[in-house]
Amino acid sequence: MATASLGPSFRGRLARPGDPTYDEDRQVWNGSIDRSPALIAYCTGAADVIDAVRFAAASGLPLAVRSGGHSFPGQSVCDGGIVIDLSPMRGIRVDPGARTVRAQAGVLLGELDRETQAFGLAVPAGIVTHTGLAGLTLGGGIGWLMRKYGLTIDQLASVDLVTADGTLVKASADENPDLFWGVRGGGGNFGIVTEFEFRLNPLGPVVLAGPIVWPMAESARLLRFYREWITDVPDELTTAVVHRKAPAVAYIPPELHGQPVVMVVCCYAGSVEGGTRVLRPLREGGPAPVLDLCAPKPFTEHQAMFDPSFPHGRWYYFKSCDVDRLSDEIIDRTAEHAARIVSPLTAFPIFQLGGAIARVGEDETAFGGRSAGHTFNINGTTEGAEGFAEERAWARGLWSALAPHQTGVYTNFLMEEGEERIEQAYGAEKYRRLRELKRRYDPGNLFRLNQNIPPAA
Repeated sequence: MATASLGPSFRGRLARPGDPTYDEDRQVWNGSIDRSPALIAYCTGAADVIDAVRFAAASGLPLAVRSGGHSFPGQSVCDGGIVIDLSPMRGIRVDPGARTVRAQAGVLLGELDRETQAFGLAVPAGIVTHTGLAGLTLGGGIGWLMRKYGLTIDQLASVDLVTADGTLVKASADENPDLFWGVRGGGGNFGIVTEFEFRLNPLGPVVLAGPIVWPMAESARLLRFYREWITDVPDELTTAVVHRKAPAVAYIPPELHGQPVVMVVCCYAGSVEGGTRVLRPLREGGPAPVLDLCAPKPFTEHQAMFDPSFPHGRWYYFKSCDVDRLSDEIIDRTAEHAARIVSPLTAFPIFQLGGAIARVGEDETAFGGRSAGHTFNINGTTEGAEGFAEERAWARGLWSALAPHQTGVYTNFLMEEGEERIEQAYGAEKYRRLRELKRRYDPGNLFRLNQNIPPAA
C-alpha cells in the first residue's frame, strides 16, 4: 500500500482508516466537509514535515496540509490522499526586548495572543481564537488591529518553509525575497511553512472594544450614519458591522435573544480615553442603540468574543467580496437581504479596511485588494444538514445582489470558486507573477489543495 510507512525517522503519530480515533482525526472546523484521507501524518517538527512531503510526492496521492483546519471549503483534508497535520507544532518564543516572536505552524491565534499579551505586545491576527495562525497568515490576515498595524503579513519578518522537493529554506526580505513576496498573500502554494517570525507591536493589554447593538430595522439608517462617521476616524479604530439574530450568550440580555439585530463591533488600539472620544458620535449622533457592550477589557477577552458563534462542527457556507465604499445601493441591498436571515446561527460581518493596510504598496506583497474600503464575509450557518441549502441560497443571493459593486475578494474567504475568482483576488499582473513563482518552487503542483495558483507553462 502506498501509505504503508513513512520510515523509521518519522516521530509523529500516523492515523489511518480503521484506527480508533480516525473519525475524529479526519474532522475539520466546517462540519459540512466529510472527507476520508488514506493517511494523516501528525508532524512534530520540520524534520517530520520534510519526511512527509517527500513521502507524499513519491506516493502520487493528493496532499492536503492542515494547521488549524479552518479552511472554509475544507481544503485541509482530502479523500483518499495524505494529510500533513501541523497541529503538534505549537512552540512560541517571544523576545520582548527585540519585539519579535517566533511561532510554529500549528499555533492557534489564542495561543499566540496569550504569550505576546503577557508583555503588552501583539501581532495583528484574526477574530476567532481557534483559527490556525498558518493559513490565516499566508492568505493575508485581517483582524481587529489591522487598521493600526496592517495585515498579519505586514508584521511578518521571515518564514522557514519546506518546498515540494523536501528542502527546508528560509524566506525574508534578504533571503529568497521572491518567495517571501509570494508567501505574503499567496497561500500555501509554494510549500509548507514550519515556523513564522513576526514583529510585535505595543497593545493594551486592556483595550476599548466590543459591540454596540441596534434593531435590524435600523440597518439602512445606521449604515448611512456609519459610512459618514468612519471617514475621519483614526487608524487606532477598526470596526465590523455584523447583521444576525442576537445569539443566546451570557453577555446578551435574554429579551434580545433571537431578535434580528445589527452591531458595530469596535476595537480601539490606543488609550481607552482616546477611544471613548472617538466612539462618542456613534453612541450619541445616530440611531439610539439598544445595547452597548463596548467597554474596557483585556484584548484576549475581546479576541475570544466571536468564538461561541463559530464553533467546530457547524455547517458553514461563505461568499465574499470587496467593495470600495458603502454606497446607497450597497446599503439598501445589504439591509434588504439581512432582513431575510432565517437561521439563528447565520451572521455576516462587513469589515472596515483602510488605514495601515492601504499604506503598504500594492506590489510589495502578493496580497491583493489593499485599496478596498470594506470586505463582506457572507456566512450562512446551520447546526447540520437541516436548513443548510436555504442558508447557502441566501448567502449566494446577497452576494449576487452586490455583484455590480464588487472590486475583488480576499482569498481566505473563498470557497471552491475556480481559477477566475483566484485571479480576481490578485489581479492579472500579480497573478502572472505568482504563476512564475509557482513554476520555480512547485512545478508539479504538489501543493494544489488550496486556493490554487497553477504553475506557469
